[in-house]
Amino acid sequence: MSLPAPRPDRTCLVTGASSGIGEEIAGLLAARGLGVTLVARSETKLLELAGGLAARHGVRVEVLPTDLTDSDARSALPGRVAELGLEVNVLVNNAGFSTLGTVYRADPDREIAMVRTDVEAVVHLCALFTPGMVERRSGCVLNVASTAAFQPIPGQAGYGASKAFVLSYTHAIRVELRPHGVTATVLCPGPVDTGFGEAAGFDPEEVATLMPQFFWESAADVAKAGVDGMDANRAVVIPGLPNRVSARAAWLSPRRVLLPMLAKVHPGMRDG
Repeated sequence: MSLPAPRPDRTCLVTGASSGIGEEIAGLLAARGLGVTLVARSETKLLELAGGLAARHGVRVEVLPTDLTDSDARSALPGRVAELGLEVNVLVNNAGFSTLGTVYRADPDREIAMVRTDVEAVVHLCALFTPGMVERRSGCVLNVASTAAFQPIPGQAGYGASKAFVLSYTHAIRVELRPHGVTATVLCPGPVDTGFGEAAGFDPEEVATLMPQFFWESAADVAKAGVDGMDANRAVVIPGLPNRVSARAAWLSPRRVLLPMLAKVHPGMRDG
């Protein structure tokens, strides 16, 4: 099963679309002739991106500034899409961020905001938009997780657990949606140079030392792997052979051996 064909009354809703992987995914979908609806907090960035996509690809591009940590704001999205005369036939849950450090030193509000964005928003938007896809017997879901999903991460406990949730959740809904003509794919990138790490509090030079260059993938390559994987109805997409090998090794490694090793080198454990 491939991506749905373009239609003037259908759209691809992409969260975290103002930069990085989300911006690249939106561009790839627009290049296929699909209309896109861009969701993020920054209206200015979204409007700039929308204008460029519409000019380059001749597709309809909508902008819906939204704070995805706000449950009421998420609940309003289907109505806002419907007011535009559109239905969502592709849902890309890309928005997310990480915190850095031990849980006992964490800012509780920041930790909860991360879970609301990385976990709660994924569940909420899937629950809001998949019923229409099932009714129409057509649609695709792409949830963006991380190779962090394949092992606990001391120093980023909440982030690793959030992405493990997204991985498990996508596997499950994939089976639920399959009989109704709807697909679900989870994208698990390794390190990507998008400013994500700096926002979490990582030192760029330290990260480069911990993660050799051959693990890194560009946002454009990650987005292409995700869109191609969704189009091919793949369950899990891990861009880059080194990341696929690393994820499998982490998944299979005994926790009593792996976790002390991770804790010893992880920047989030510096003051742990």
